[in-house]
Amino acid sequence: MGKEKNIKFIDLNSKSKTFSSKPKELRQLINEALHIISSLGIPLDGLTSRRLECMAMAFLAVLDVKTSLEWKNAKDLNDGRSIKTRDIIDYWNNNFGEKVSSGSYDDVRRKDLILIVLVEVIIRTKPDSARNDPSRGYALNPEYSKLIRNYGAETWESDVSKATANNTTLKEKMAQTRNLKNVEITIPTGAVLEFSPGEHNILQKDIIEKFLPRFGFGAEVLYLGDTAKKHLINNEEKLKKLGFFELEHGELPDIITYSENKNWLYVIEAVYSCNPIDIKRKIKIEELCKNCVADIVYISAFPDRKTFMRFAPVIAWETEVWIAEAPDHMIHFNGDKFLGPHEK
Repeated sequence: MGKEKNIKFIDLNSKSKTFSSKPKELRQLINEALHIISSLGIPLDGLTSRRLECMAMAFLAVLDVKTSLEWKNAKDLNDGRSIKTRDIIDYWNNNFGEKVSSGSYDDVRRKDLILIVLVEVIIRTKPDSARNDPSRGYALNPEYSKLIRNYGAETWESDVSKATANNTTLKEKMAQTRNLKNVEITIPTGAVLEFSPGEHNILQKDIIEKFLPRFGFGAEVLYLGDTAKKHLINNEEKLKKLGFFELEHGELPDIITYSENKNWLYVIEAVYSCNPIDIKRKIKIEELCKNCVADIVYISAFPDRKTFMRFAPVIAWETEVWIAEAPDHMIHFNGDKFLGPHEK
């Protein structure tokens, strides 16, 4: 039985422009990667086509697999294979016809590798480093090497069943992690949503619950991202009417809100370890939003002053800064726009 007959193909062609433009052999390889990932107990339901594509490519980059003939040569930690998130993006661009900005490296960690790392198929090669350390590498767990290298064999499906039969923690880890430390967020409408755990999502909670009531002018949340759940809010219809760019684009911020009273579209980045709105990112978003009918307000949000000071030199002019530990104030990188005496 050949491997093609074993694969449950995921139809990405009609929903992902980048996937449909790839050569047939590469589309086959991406589906094979998703087949392996899914077979090892990682749920793919609810993820966008582009997210699935990036998850598969991240998996392939870590293993250094570029064609369907190379599964038998998949590299693991014992082979000395360790790759950083920035290098994963270079791998995509050099081998998979991608044109992803190197500045998107944190998305690889937060969105593309997180589930595979959670179940320890991919492991961190610097486990004692800071969680958001961008220099930390990733490698295939040697426990899964033999199984993955045997992909395509007639006995592969049964081998997977045997290998995971006693490993009940694979799916349990997913459920436990999501249920034990979820972050509850109350949006302006009063609805309560649950974020997956993490410092980054705690900052997003502060933005929704502390920033918007003070500076949002009645803003409605149109997009709210979450690492493990794809997104919690995604009002594509309204964003399209406002002329905002496609949501699956790599420059997508963490939070997008819209104040109808001001006709302001807030583009908000929650900066816990990286990705403030610097001049390059601002220019790129401006290009993508050239047809937007609302005025765009760019905001880099930080948990505290210490974190802000790390990134202050790269914050773009004509943008705003908000710090969660001092929620009543903002820092305006806007020249003389707000120059003048304060009322006593």
